[in-house]
Amino acid sequence: MTESTVLSGDALIDALQQAASQSKDEVVTHAISRDVALPGDAGTAVVITLDNGLDHNRPNSFGPIGLGELNQAIDTAAARPEVVAIAVTGKPFILAAGADLSQVGQINDHAQAKLIAQIGHGVFHKLHTTDKPTFGLINGLALGGGLEIALHCDYRTVSAAAPAIALPECFLGLVPGWGGTWLLPHLVGAESAIKVIIENALSQNRMLNGPKAHHLGIADALFDGADYLEQSLLWVSKVVSGELTVDRPQVDTGEAWSAAVAKGRAFADSKVGGVAPAPYKALDLIEANASRDRVAGFAAEDDALAELIMSEELHAGLYAFDLVQKRAKRPAGAPDKSLAQKVTKVGIVGAGLMASQLALLFARRLGVPVIMSDLDQSRVDKGVGYVQQELEKLAARGRLSPDKKNRYSALVSGTTDTADFADCDFVIEAVFEEMGVKKQVFADLEKHVSAQCVLATNTSSLSITEMAADLHHPERVVGFHFFNPVAVLPLLEIVKGERTDEATLATAFSVARSLKKNAVLVADAPAFVVNRVLVRLLSEITGAIDEGTDFETADHALDPLGLPMSPFVLLQLVGPAIGLHVAETLNSAFGDRFHVSENLRRLVEAKKAGIWDYDEQGKPYVADETRALFEVGDSPSTAEQLRVRVEDALADEIGRMLDEGVVADARDIDLCLILGAGYPFHLGGITPYLDRSGASERVRGKRFLDPGVASLA
Repeated sequence: MTESTVLSGDALIDALQQAASQSKDEVVTHAISRDVALPGDAGTAVVITLDNGLDHNRPNSFGPIGLGELNQAIDTAAARPEVVAIAVTGKPFILAAGADLSQVGQINDHAQAKLIAQIGHGVFHKLHTTDKPTFGLINGLALGGGLEIALHCDYRTVSAAAPAIALPECFLGLVPGWGGTWLLPHLVGAESAIKVIIENALSQNRMLNGPKAHHLGIADALFDGADYLEQSLLWVSKVVSGELTVDRPQVDTGEAWSAAVAKGRAFADSKVGGVAPAPYKALDLIEANASRDRVAGFAAEDDALAELIMSEELHAGLYAFDLVQKRAKRPAGAPDKSLAQKVTKVGIVGAGLMASQLALLFARRLGVPVIMSDLDQSRVDKGVGYVQQELEKLAARGRLSPDKKNRYSALVSGTTDTADFADCDFVIEAVFEEMGVKKQVFADLEKHVSAQCVLATNTSSLSITEMAADLHHPERVVGFHFFNPVAVLPLLEIVKGERTDEATLATAFSVARSLKKNAVLVADAPAFVVNRVLVRLLSEITGAIDEGTDFETADHALDPLGLPMSPFVLLQLVGPAIGLHVAETLNSAFGDRFHVSENLRRLVEAKKAGIWDYDEQGKPYVADETRALFEVGDSPSTAEQLRVRVEDALADEIGRMLDEGVVADARDIDLCLILGAGYPFHLGGITPYLDRSGASERVRGKRFLDPGVASLA
């Protein structure tokens, strides 16, 4: 394969014009060139700054028109004989966030998809083929194509303040398709490249910061401070003049490369179970790139990207991405934020693990005094002690300065006297999940707090309306349901009781924003959204076991969905006792479609942590004493039968939730499952998958989403 495989010259110009004519509503990232006299009389450099003209809330992205401008800027700079270097950087704090995904979502045929891949390669490849040295100045956020444009350059610097550097494409259902799968492993080695492309992307889209990117070898130099650009240009002048030579280690393309790919496949299996195509496609590319030249690698990326752009999984992923980036930030039904009350002190009733996690979160995010209470001083001391220990750990890992650690520590206190909540503006209870206990907590609080103080409950399934019924001010009671672990999962279900007023809701949403959580407004229905869906799923699984399905078949029947954990692992995470309690609550509310397993009850009575035990290698098995607890029938299901049964059950339950008005529409259910249960982007939450599998039409006679919303058609 020759250099001519990469689009160039008139072919590239024609492709850019064709793509631009099909582009709709592109937010153009302009390529603004300026001449800079390099220090030390090293000569003139052209600095190309990417800038879409918007503030930092809208990162630069690449569409056909913007790529055309960049192409022209590179050509112009390269043609000037007096220019000694070309540098590419971005507007303040942002290099670029890659391809404009809204443009990708408009592509409707394979040829068009491949053209976009070829255009990116054609434009960026010029930074390698020009006879002038090129420099990528990573001044801030650099994601996907934003990082790839820097990788195409001969040299790179990075700002120590850069917060997010990544190739997140596999998280969305794509591969790094503008050079990343060839350039990065040949720069830093296959193992480090796979960490960025596969492991980080599939670990909730983890990012590198500037220092980590430099340590990994992505950047040749790291600079700190507000004068990052000046420091970078001084470094550029030294490279151009020959004063400084950049040496990089030789990359092993032999056994180490193969071992890294094998390790990457095992990691992908552990995360998506073989059902999401993108990470495996990326690994195939990286594996073959050990022996392919740059241009052959780019050609293979063209084909892979085109194939994935035309996949159902990508369109579900783009739908999910849009939910997280847009709908999560503008919650449906949220009141006008001007109605929110200011919160200057927070009370937490309870000092157990959940309450202690909440105290830590409120202190760090709100920066206001937080007081915890419990029945006796030893429990209070344990809860406050947990907060102090966690702050110490954060400081030891460099995530908190000593000053902040001391300030947050001073904000958290404890009490056994409810009267100490008198000056709180917001009090949340995190006590035992029993209605009588929670009603008594609120009755005691109402004797001491002001009439305006918001009373929030972290209940996972109980009625907000009933909890508030006996209070003098039921309008200030609201559900504020966190998900465990509190510091990690971003969802908050904000639950409106029948008498919850707008000021209370507005305050709840305001607090959620301050906590950096994504809130979804939910009606006061048993178990709300996430737990109702998950318990319906678990009910079908435990029901199948009770009928005689073997444990292994039951736990692996849903593997084709690529869920974040299997049903038995989920049950072990929440605890069999809590699982049984919520199943009983929902069975009481909705009847037998929420199966209450007597086998699960026996598991709880035996104080078993779950169905699986684990051997020394971490392999799960069912212990003899666990098997002895189960009394099962003689009507087993196959894995496929059980999968279809669960799909139909979920379609049924979600349809009922929408009919009941639990949320505004199906998008909120998908958003809740993505943010609260870690459901993968390739499912789009859950409703796009149910549409794709046929479950929606089998059960409801119609799809949840219109064709094309989260699918090809």
